[in-house]
Amino acid sequence: MTTTTDLVSYEDALASYDPVMGLEVHVELGTKTKMFCGCSTALGADPNSQTCPVCLGLPGALPVVNATGVESAIKIGLALNCEIAEWCRFARKNYFYPDMPKNFQTSQYDEPIAFNGYLDVQLEDGEVFRVEIERAHMEEDTGKSTHVGGATGRIHGASHSLLDYNRAGIPLIEIVTKPIVGAGERAPEVAKAYVRELRELIRALGVSEARMEMGQMRCDVNLSLMPKGADKFGTRSETKNVNSLRSVERAARFEIQRHAAVLSSGGTIVQETRHFHEDTGSTTSGRVKEEAEDYRYFPEPDLVPVAPSREWVEEIRGALPELPLARRTRLLAEWGISATDMQAILNAGALDPIVATIDAGADAASARKWWMGELARSANESGKALEELAITPQQVARVTELVAKGDLNDKLARQVIEGVLAGEGTPDEVVDKRGLKVVSDDSALGTAVDEAIAGNPAIADKIRGGKVAAAGALVGAVMKATRGQADAARVKELILERLGVSEG
Repeated sequence: MTTTTDLVSYEDALASYDPVMGLEVHVELGTKTKMFCGCSTALGADPNSQTCPVCLGLPGALPVVNATGVESAIKIGLALNCEIAEWCRFARKNYFYPDMPKNFQTSQYDEPIAFNGYLDVQLEDGEVFRVEIERAHMEEDTGKSTHVGGATGRIHGASHSLLDYNRAGIPLIEIVTKPIVGAGERAPEVAKAYVRELRELIRALGVSEARMEMGQMRCDVNLSLMPKGADKFGTRSETKNVNSLRSVERAARFEIQRHAAVLSSGGTIVQETRHFHEDTGSTTSGRVKEEAEDYRYFPEPDLVPVAPSREWVEEIRGALPELPLARRTRLLAEWGISATDMQAILNAGALDPIVATIDAGADAASARKWWMGELARSANESGKALEELAITPQQVARVTELVAKGDLNDKLARQVIEGVLAGEGTPDEVVDKRGLKVVSDDSALGTAVDEAIAGNPAIADKIRGGKVAAAGALVGAVMKATRGQADAARVKELILERLGVSEG
């Protein structure tokens, strides 16, 4: 077993070798039914309750292609700048796994629905790197195996395994890149950026939620090294089912260091699948990797070919939404922010909430301020994503409206947001329950202003002597006395009026 000690430094690896990557991303489509039958795809059902003779592969059961699945595949292909096949068909990919009830997977082999495309991805410093797409093809997901009794949750060492076929047959799109060369030391960063951009694209198309933590999007990281100056690819490893952006980057980096260590010591890389371990950031051997011929592909005899008309394809193309890179470029200009600011927003997962808050009536600066400030802090403390917080963009927009009207100041607005997150109701309900509205009425403020002047005679004398800036101390005293609910601007005006001093 390879451990984290079987490595060379990243810098030494890149000094001697050029990395070559290939990324295979599986996306579960958000269709209501499975790819070849009418069984539900809803999550959370009892094990094996969403199955039928078709997805279990029982004798005599005949599959029918899910039209929405085909349409989703075309959308993805077009968004990836692919050519869309005029005619394609399914094949049987034969191999024995207990989570494949039919003992074969219905997939596409040499005739994918989409091919020869590309996706431009933006790195953190703003550089754009083009990743070329080999193919995007339709297939079905496998069932789920739960291995019981072992220490690792894997089959090795387990006493028995439980099988749930609810997931078997759920529509998948597999997106395969061409070999990614020329990234050099930035190869792991390119891998992460590509998967992130692809996830945003999938979400923008509305064909899947693409939540990696739920297995709706999974990445296989293929990696090999070439000695500097060589033109022949090395033997690759395939790290399977990596399920987070950070892990994609870590897996690529680890494999670069591991391959370099093996090659530098005179060893030979084994073509194999590998498992990624989140706790250590390392990979371990899985199984020797089969070649395509080992799967004994042959055309699926029970399904007719898929031949999307050019009119339908162009209709789908015309209905595509604005894609993520174009959208970010537009917002960058509209908001007048830097590429660094936009990257911070992306890293925080705040872009969609900010846009939705603006759509609900907030100005761009205020929407960014609250999502990237108070709400980002709350998300970090709770270990949640921003979209999982118990507050909606519409509620954040209402808070910004109350601030703009002068009903709340920033301190009170933070308390309102705290109350909404705590489940105390809408922003208006929290304001009423907690009594948080700004006090701007002169009669209500007058007493507090008079007490602040009387309690700070030395500061009052400075102000009378022309040091208007000293009024800040009295404003602070009033704010403290009113528990932060006073209108600070009006308080300052009243202080100067009381002391007979002009602002100018």
